[in-house]
Amino acid sequence: MAQSSRRNFMKESGLGLAGIAGSSLWTAASARAADANRRVRIGVIGCGGQGSGHIGGYGRLRDDGVEVVYVCDADQKRAAAAAEKTPGATPVGDMRKIFDDKSIDAVSIATPDHWHAPAALLALDAGKHVYVEKPCSHNFVEGELLVAAAARAGKVVQHGTQMRSSSGFTDAIQMLRDGVIGEVLVAKAWNVQRRGDIGHAQPASPPPELDYDTWVGPAEMTPFRPNCHHYSWHWWYNFGTGDLGNDGIHEVDYARWGLGVDTLPSNVAVIGGKYYFDDDQQFPDTVTATFDFPGDGAVGHRKQLIFEMRIWSENYPYNVDGGTEFYGTNGMMMISRRGKFMLWEGREKSAKLPGKSQDMDFHANLRAFIAAVRGEAAPTADAKAAHLSTSLIHLANIGCRLGRSFRFDPAAKQIVGDPEANQLLGRKYRQGGHWGVPQGLA
Repeated sequence: MAQSSRRNFMKESGLGLAGIAGSSLWTAASARAADANRRVRIGVIGCGGQGSGHIGGYGRLRDDGVEVVYVCDADQKRAAAAAEKTPGATPVGDMRKIFDDKSIDAVSIATPDHWHAPAALLALDAGKHVYVEKPCSHNFVEGELLVAAAARAGKVVQHGTQMRSSSGFTDAIQMLRDGVIGEVLVAKAWNVQRRGDIGHAQPASPPPELDYDTWVGPAEMTPFRPNCHHYSWHWWYNFGTGDLGNDGIHEVDYARWGLGVDTLPSNVAVIGGKYYFDDDQQFPDTVTATFDFPGDGAVGHRKQLIFEMRIWSENYPYNVDGGTEFYGTNGMMMISRRGKFMLWEGREKSAKLPGKSQDMDFHANLRAFIAAVRGEAAPTADAKAAHLSTSLIHLANIGCRLGRSFRFDPAAKQIVGDPEANQLLGRKYRQGGHWGVPQGLA
């Protein structure tokens, strides 16, 4: 996306810092308008591993009035298999059939990353509530568009960062807010695991069951490759966001949540690259990123978020592949979505958080979405929260891709003095256009 086009979008949309801060979707008026007892009819878009989880999760809510009406995938075999396991669901290959059905209340998006925001934008414009998998966007500009569309439509957006709906996490974050370790100044998060090598592959014909044109959608058209297909698309610039956006977004999200910052950063320092894998992966396998949130600049008001990623190691801090340490002026807390919690008040170690699990609760996040659709509660991971956390992923990826750090202007939504980096806040879409390209960004 050209820098001039991006600047015009920001000006026309009015998405300054105050715009994002005031964009929460759920209001008392929308709650009163909802019928808490009515059935919720859903279309699930994407029937791979995560999409199958969505379908199964909603199936557990069937007796509570939740019905999966459509299952959609560009892979005909996947759509058919999902329909066989979902009583009454119709398999489709074109998501527009779901958007056009006025009886559908909500969509659940579990596609590859490059379709997340475009599908969510189309759904919101069609008057549907949206559950969108993490990361909520493929790039920063799409995240901005999602925040604006959610506010414009007045519909619920729930992000697939499940810790926001997990009671152990909400209690731990409240402890931080209550000052259990003093003022939290630094959060250090990590994503350490052993990924596989995707090898080297040449362009080939897609499998007959895959509608590759639909799968690529609004992204730039590139030849099909066997190692850029189911799941391995994560490691390609055109379709994914690397493991920062795949798994790291979880840790980055609750690190930002616990740190208590509700803005974009002002400084981004990044070092990373391919240190281990000699294959076709385009994204780094090793990253260290630091984000500075200066607040008003006063001592005690500045905050820092550090993120480390190594996807070639099995030597985990605290023996968990992902977690966050929060450093306060009077202690430290460690929490992990793998069920671990530790607390030091001063230098003394305290007991585990009593009676609550810190495990990631996917089904609680789906239940929170349905409750928000029915107007019973606010979404726990709304469009604003999704975009602010996902933006850190995009900024870190930009720094790795260009091999440099930079300053960021949260008000102007620009990387300062770096036109090349600013180009990567958006993306190039398919030449000649496509119906999934967000309006005004072709």
